[in-house]
Amino acid sequence: MRNATVKRGLVALAALALAAPIAASAGSAHGQGHADTYVAPALESLASTQPDAAVNVLVGSDRSAGRAADALDEAGYSDSRRLPIVDAAAAQVHARDLPRIAESPGLVIVPDSLMVLDGLGKGRPGRKRNPHEQPTSNDLWTSAVGLDRLWSRLPLPPSPGRSGGETPSIAFVDSGIDASRGDFAGRIRAQVTLTSLSGNSPGDGRGHGTFVAGLAAGNAPKRAGAAPDAGIVSIDVMDDRGMARTSDVITAAQWILRNRKQYDIRVANLSLQSASRSSFRWDPLDKAIEKLWFSGVVVVASAGNYGNGHSTRVAYGSGNDPFVISVGALDLNGSAEPVHATVPSWSTWGYTYDGFAKPELSAPGRSLVGPIPADSTLARERPGQLVSGPGEPYMKLSGTSLSAPIVSGIAADLLMLRPTFTPDQVKGALMLAARPVPGAGRAAGVGEVYAPTAAALDAPPNPNQALNAFLVPDPAGGDAFDDAAWLSATRASVSWDSVSWLDGWTGAAWSPVSWSDVSWSDVSWLDVSWSDVSWGDVSWLDASSDVDP
Repeated sequence: MRNATVKRGLVALAALALAAPIAASAGSAHGQGHADTYVAPALESLASTQPDAAVNVLVGSDRSAGRAADALDEAGYSDSRRLPIVDAAAAQVHARDLPRIAESPGLVIVPDSLMVLDGLGKGRPGRKRNPHEQPTSNDLWTSAVGLDRLWSRLPLPPSPGRSGGETPSIAFVDSGIDASRGDFAGRIRAQVTLTSLSGNSPGDGRGHGTFVAGLAAGNAPKRAGAAPDAGIVSIDVMDDRGMARTSDVITAAQWILRNRKQYDIRVANLSLQSASRSSFRWDPLDKAIEKLWFSGVVVVASAGNYGNGHSTRVAYGSGNDPFVISVGALDLNGSAEPVHATVPSWSTWGYTYDGFAKPELSAPGRSLVGPIPADSTLARERPGQLVSGPGEPYMKLSGTSLSAPIVSGIAADLLMLRPTFTPDQVKGALMLAARPVPGAGRAAGVGEVYAPTAAALDAPPNPNQALNAFLVPDPAGGDAFDDAAWLSATRASVSWDSVSWLDGWTGAAWSPVSWSDVSWSDVSWLDVSWSDVSWGDVSWLDASSDVDP
């Protein structure tokens, strides 16, 4: 980005450094030395005001998950769960023991926050798609994002006696998927339950995961999802209320990393958000999804439903991570043309605590119809929003968590056509091809995702090019982001990220200048205060994450 964008990162970083109550930086995870341990202010406060409180924490280390577990073990907590993907361990501890744990250098201690779904407000016998039958949909959103033009260009799925391409799998980190529905017949490659919370029914007790998977990869007649031939991997981290532990979502990322080749997982959809505000520099959830990104998995995250109609802080993982594709919602207002689209007031947009503009792009997210289990809590709570009989229930819902799977499905289609594309190239193609939404400004990111134009690109630009300069080898394998080196470079140079937006964007329908040139009067960085993050933020946010049509 240009100099103005660079400045916003510098100011944000300076504000973070001033606001942190202990040493704000936990240092780089790779060879930058052991900095003082960082303890989230909410936990510091709890240790002094409610020492007997039992709290769930994530303890990260700048050396290894074993070191984090050792620190917990030394404080008397030998039953911690190791999370090697982010060199961390999770445990429930007494608040009074936090200072003792923090005596070990090079740690980051944060709440193991609850996570909430970002969206909303048995089927017929299984049916595989006829190889000679094009997917069909009566839903306006499929035309708005150009899927009616893209589907005819996709290779036919394999059939007996004929070789053919396969759309890669999408992993849904959500509330599970109802595998009995014909929408997914024959394409669910794995189902895993990883939630540590009680009150989780088999399959999809909440209903959210089935709905999300239907938009991304469903294939019912006249209800096709964005990638109707994609493989499906269900990772259940949510209970029937739509809640999860951050450590469970990190465990899901760890599972994807280990099994991505076996199940051909090239896309991961996270239609959820943390309940605690964070910086991507030390948020263990952000670090986990970055590991997926660096390993070749496109991560698509919902931007959130806590908008107010104006720019606000995009403060929660995983939508706050600069590498991944964050998606906002659009109201189509009855038209497939973006000139008529608007951004609902609840769709979150603005800047992260680290100065990155979010979301990158948008997709339809208002009053969408998707499959849902008849006995799910969503179906019971909102019977007035069911749009079909009990034998084959569908529901009408809204939210950014419904916009994200549309982009996930298009990403899977793109990878079917361009199997050598990296996550950076997929992100670049989707951004370059996005159609502007007049009047939306930055609220829609660079615009509405548009599949056929993205699929036609041979060499898309890399939006993460400047950030990629700070990738270093991870001793555990793959790459990791060296946040200490990034901080040093941004303080020393006013043009560290200009390379991301100088080359390759000339074909964009939107203006790269308007995307990167930020007016400082639009952003107040002095309100960044980690002391504002209270233990009470780990709470029920389901009301704000469910959006009525």
